[in-house]
Amino acid sequence: MGLETIIGLEIHVQLNTKSKMFCRCNNYAVNAEPNTTVCEVCFAMPGSLPVTNKQAIIYSMKAGIALHCNINEITKFDRKHYFYPDLPKGYQISQYDQPIAISGYLDIDVTEDDKSYIRKVGITRAHMEEDAGKLIHPEGARYSLVDLNRAGTPLLEIVTEPDIRSPKEAMIFAKNLRSILRYISVSEANMEQGNLRVDANISLREKGKKEFGPKVEIKNINSFKMIEKALIYEVERQTEMIENNEKIIQETRGWNDAKGITVTQRAKEEANDYRYFPEPDIPPIVYKDMGINLEELKKELPELPAEKAKRFMKEFGLSHNDANILSGDKDLAIFYENTSNELTEKGIDKVVAAKKSANWILTEFLGRLNEAKLNINDSKVDENKIADLLNFIETGKISGKIAKEIFDEMFKDGKDVQQVIDEKGIKMVEAGEIDKVIDKVLLENPRSIEDFKNGKEAALGFLVGQAMKETRGQADPKTVNEILRNKLSKH
Repeated sequence: MGLETIIGLEIHVQLNTKSKMFCRCNNYAVNAEPNTTVCEVCFAMPGSLPVTNKQAIIYSMKAGIALHCNINEITKFDRKHYFYPDLPKGYQISQYDQPIAISGYLDIDVTEDDKSYIRKVGITRAHMEEDAGKLIHPEGARYSLVDLNRAGTPLLEIVTEPDIRSPKEAMIFAKNLRSILRYISVSEANMEQGNLRVDANISLREKGKKEFGPKVEIKNINSFKMIEKALIYEVERQTEMIENNEKIIQETRGWNDAKGITVTQRAKEEANDYRYFPEPDIPPIVYKDMGINLEELKKELPELPAEKAKRFMKEFGLSHNDANILSGDKDLAIFYENTSNELTEKGIDKVVAAKKSANWILTEFLGRLNEAKLNINDSKVDENKIADLLNFIETGKISGKIAKEIFDEMFKDGKDVQQVIDEKGIKMVEAGEIDKVIDKVLLENPRSIEDFKNGKEAALGFLVGQAMKETRGQADPKTVNEILRNKLSKH
């Protein structure tokens, strides 16, 4: 029996506003003492009334536009009832039947099982709501504490259609969504810090059937790797149950990363369990009446990751993989384009500059950042310094091998190229000296000369390597290659 995996995601995005959703309390007091960034609205004191954050509405609309959604001209808030200790009102102000955005999609680029394809994932809705507080469980204590600093934080919940067909697709979707949110500057979108939280709904069905199987929701997923791991486990668990004729129940399960399993938390609620009704303290919102211009918001959106990747491939001839990596992170994309532009301004051909910058950033620069566990904005080396280094290579002043040694010093201390060259006394071998070295190499390797004449191109690479060895890597490989080819043509 062939089974098909059906996955839909519910993603909570913390909006990057200065104040909370319905009051003026600080929205980003991450390390504040418990219950210090709160007010009577956060505590749900009798008589306190919510006032909607206009910036949260604008950010939600921008996210909806970026996800090809229709923006509702009239939207309203509703009360969603449930009873947790960290929800002082006994209900959450959310949106139900008239959300801010509906009917969108996001195309994701997937490579899986040696196949590459585009998966179009529908966006059912994106709705605004407030966050709850959080519970603190002191070790060894028989009680829990409530911290309401997070209560009232503005969230945008993005709900997908059940269009995702594998755990890897789910992870790619979440990563792509994070990139978009960062590009349009509506959220920090860090899973580790809790401002991007992913819940996954998963069921299995026989291939060819249209009916869905019982849906299981997985919570407590705190990283992109966990999304894939949790869903892989759940596919295996449900497959085994179906094969053993066991009944799968609709429920909410939590991911236990330490054990690598999902565990039962509670029965899955339905919409009627929440007893939704319109929020009486907040009138329906008509964005035009608030002075928000939808067309102007559309114009404000930057070039998004997918569009940028296509441009990198078309304009610069970058590979599909390199273009996706460079465009996937907003800061990296800016750094890359600035480096390429700086190198072009130094007289290097635009396409050559773009490719050389991409190769260096993806291998040497990102490699060192990952090893040092640094973000790109923490680097002591800026775009201009990398462009200077690449210009030295392209103009034959230093070899690629020497450049890597120089870059180690630059990355460590933030020095510029010339400073490192002067301090280390690095000198490139002049053309006349290279000529003598090549004569020596050819004299010592007559067999390689014959191999080259017989069409074995690898022989040239061997001779170049010998010449570079003789010069201790201080000769320009381009010059070595040109002189060698010239001399071999006369042999």
